[in-house]
Formats: sequence, structure tokens, C-alpha cells
Amino acid sequence: MITYLAGVCSSALSIIFIVFIIGVLGYLLGAISIKGISLGTAGVLIVALCYGVLVHYVPDFSIGEKTIVLWGAAQKSQFSLISNIGTALFVTAVGLIAGPKFFRTFNKSSIAYLVMGIIVIGIGGLTAIICTVLDENLSAEMAAGLLTGGLTSTPGFSAAKEAVEGAAQDEISAGYGIAYLYGVLGVVLFVQVMPKILKVDIAKERETFVAASSISIPEPKGKLVKVEEFGFFPFFLAVAFGCLIGAIKVPVGGGSYFSLGNSGGTLIAGLIVGHFGRIGNLDCRLTKQTLNFMRELGLVLFLIGAGVPGGVNFVTNVKVSYFIYGAIMTTVPMIVGYLVARYVFKLSIFNNLGSITGGMTSTPALGTLIATAGTDEVSSAYAATYPLALVSIVLMAKIIVMVF
Repeated sequence: MITYLAGVCSSALSIIFIVFIIGVLGYLLGAISIKGISLGTAGVLIVALCYGVLVHYVPDFSIGEKTIVLWGAAQKSQFSLISNIGTALFVTAVGLIAGPKFFRTFNKSSIAYLVMGIIVIGIGGLTAIICTVLDENLSAEMAAGLLTGGLTSTPGFSAAKEAVEGAAQDEISAGYGIAYLYGVLGVVLFVQVMPKILKVDIAKERETFVAASSISIPEPKGKLVKVEEFGFFPFFLAVAFGCLIGAIKVPVGGGSYFSLGNSGGTLIAGLIVGHFGRIGNLDCRLTKQTLNFMRELGLVLFLIGAGVPGGVNFVTNVKVSYFIYGAIMTTVPMIVGYLVARYVFKLSIFNNLGSITGGMTSTPALGTLIATAGTDEVSSAYAATYPLALVSIVLMAKIIVMVF
């Protein structure tokens, strides 16, 4: 009997069960709407974080001869893999969605999006530096962790850790975990609240936005061969191609290197494959249904994979002052970026918020914005802003830990 119970408990606490039950509870939480505002898919993050908090307090236990471990090196590795797969799926889908129009609409006005990426990250970095100056107990490593967590930037987080060794790496990890929750929820709520504060007529704005984004996509010439009906071939091709792009390392001096990582690489690959839509006679076009499915699946896996470890780190290292600093590093660049986009670059509300999600490198917020706007056309602003923002946060994180 004990052996049977041990087997049941082990199966119930398997990584597959945990991932899917977090998804079930997260979607239920996200469906709750209060005055038209809901967490949506970000509800999955809340449940994942709560699970991370829970496993921190539950010690390993034994049933018969079987030891049940809720959190250890194996679980940490598994959730990291889930997060990486989710990121690759989501960002590739975004690139493929935006690809057919991205390069064809890229003009002088698109420079605004590139500048937005630099501005948002620059303001965030400046805020982090000011916090270290005002609080002598706030180390540069903790500030870098708070900044990358507040901007939900895994590449920036990794870059900061590469620049230091030993205990300093743990401090960066702690800061990332502390700021990550508000970093996600702050931007998710921002893209929902701003249209309501401004009393934007979503339906009318969407009609105008889609009309302005309309562009003729030429049909590929010649007869194309479709490898399979669902579009998995071009999607997997874009992911693989993106991993190769992301692995390219560019020296930046001092023995350090910069790379786009899987997130930046898969975005670029998605844009390229989406733009051409073919490789020789092979059809690489995907249906909207397939892309939407991959985008949502990637988002939820990313939130679960990043949320559970984030919950563990949050409990282990949280301090009220650190949480406040992280919230400031999220809120200030987001608000400044919005004002610049609106009053300097005169971007429409959807392009404005799309560039904010790209500048904040916020994967979950883009998913929320698409749901709020009712059109995936907002992905173009995200895709235009994200690459330079990604480069900027990686460099900024290294600068903070190496200089300050």
C-alpha cells in the first residue's frame, strides 16, 4: 500500500502534472474581470509564483523508501528548460506574425521605435544607478538584478551574471526574482489601464489602426510545396535558425561578449522567415490560427517556467526596500517611454503601447495588449522596438555591475 501511495504521489507531483495544473488554475484566475481589467494569461504567472513560494516552505519528505523532492537541482533545470522553450515559441510566433509587413513598412518613421528601445532601457538604467547612489546598502549587483527583473529581461539577467563571479551572481539572481513579479504585472496592467484612463474607443481605434497598417503582401511566384498542413516545418525551422543567430557572440571589450540569445535570435529569424515566406520551392507560410496557438502556448510555458523559480527566489531574498526599488525601475521608464512616444513621436495609442512592451522587453504584456487591442497588428511595434531594447539592456546590465 505504501509503495502504491508513493507511486501515486510521485506521479501527481511530476513536472508534467505541475505545469498543467498551474496552467489550469492560472487561466481560471486570469479570467476574473474587475471593471473590465483582468490578468489574462498573466494569471498563470501568479499561480506559478505562488507554487514557487509553497515549495520553498515544504521540505523533502519520504513515503516508504521513496523520497519526494519538490524543489532541487533537477526541478530547477526542468523549469528553466520549460521557460526557454516557451520563450522560443512565443518570440518566434511574434516574428512570423510581424515578418510579412515588418520590412515592407520600415521607413524613417520606424526610427521612432528604435529610439524608444534605447530611451526606455536608458531611463531604467539611470533609475537603477540613482537608487544605488541614494542607498549605500544597495549593491550594484542587486541593482542590476532588480533592473533586469523589473524589465523581465532574461538576456540582461544572464549578461549581468556573466560579468561577476561567486556570491555576486546569487545577489543578481535574488534581485531578479524580487523585481520580476511587479515587472510582469506592472506592464500587463499598464497596457489595459491606459486606454481606459484616456477613454479610448477600442473598436474605433482598432479600425483606424488596422486600416493604417494595411499593406499588400505579394504572393510567392511559382508553385510551392507544402511540407505539412499545420505549418510546423517553417516554425521549427525559424526556431532552429534563431538559435544559431542567438549563439553568435560579438566582442564588446574587456573580455566580454554580446549575443542576442535565443529570445533575440528567434525574433530575428521569425521576421526573416515571415518576410520571405519560402525557401526555394518550399512553402514557409503559416496560418494565423497556427501562429496564435504557438504564441499563446509559448507565453504560458514561459510564465510557468520563469514564475516558479521566481517565487522561490522571491521568498528567499525579499526585502521591502528592494521590492520598492524594483517597482520604481519598472514604472519610471514605462511612464517616461509612454510620454515620449505620445508627445514627441506622436504614435497612436496601440503603436505607443506596442513600443512600450517592446522597450520593456515584456513578453506577457504583448500578449495582453493583443487581447486588449483585438488585433495582432500591434506585434509590429513590439518587434521594431524589441531588438535594440534587448541589446541595450544587455549592455546596461553589464555596465552597472562592472562600473558601479
